[in-house]
Amino acid sequence: MKRTSYLLVAGLSLALGACSATMDSKPAEDAKPMATAELNNNDFYEVHHEGRLYLFDDYATYQSFLEVGETSFRHTFIGDGPKGETLVFGLTGKDKKKTAEKIASYNLFHGNLDAAADFYGEMRSEGRIYVFDRYEDMETVRTTGEAPLRYTEIGTGPKGETVVYVLRNDNKKQKPVALQAAFKQRNGLM
Repeated sequence: MKRTSYLLVAGLSLALGACSATMDSKPAEDAKPMATAELNNNDFYEVHHEGRLYLFDDYATYQSFLEVGETSFRHTFIGDGPKGETLVFGLTGKDKKKTAEKIASYNLFHGNLDAAADFYGEMRSEGRIYVFDRYEDMETVRTTGEAPLRYTEIGTGPKGETVVYVLRNDNKKQKPVALQAAFKQRNGLM
């Protein structure tokens, strides 16, 4: 009986020691997720709906979501949004088996991947469609809820939404002709 108690105590000590060692070890700095060149970083789509942010790096998946209201494949993170929203990263069929760290939308959103120089983005929120040519502007509108510099067209969206072309100090005095054309082309309005 006494020997069994010693074995039980020794076994528990080993188990607790192993757990402690595992919990105390820190990952190496280079274990941070790294974005690879194969990731799509030239476009990003975001829909704010019922306390969730739906995020896409694939236009076809985004369009399917707009038609159906769901995504077939996704990574979901409850309460991880900037204001406690649930984040839903819509995935393509080929991306469904990848971890979130290997998905472009996840990496763009979390700052692990820089947007391409020819970036295009759309954000749908409160009946408006915001259109961007820089990801940094998209982040600002997401966190503040407002685009201080903009060119607005009322009722010109695919379903009569207001379209807001987000501008900056360097282009605030120019009509965003190229951005308007990109939006119309992508949304079948040409």
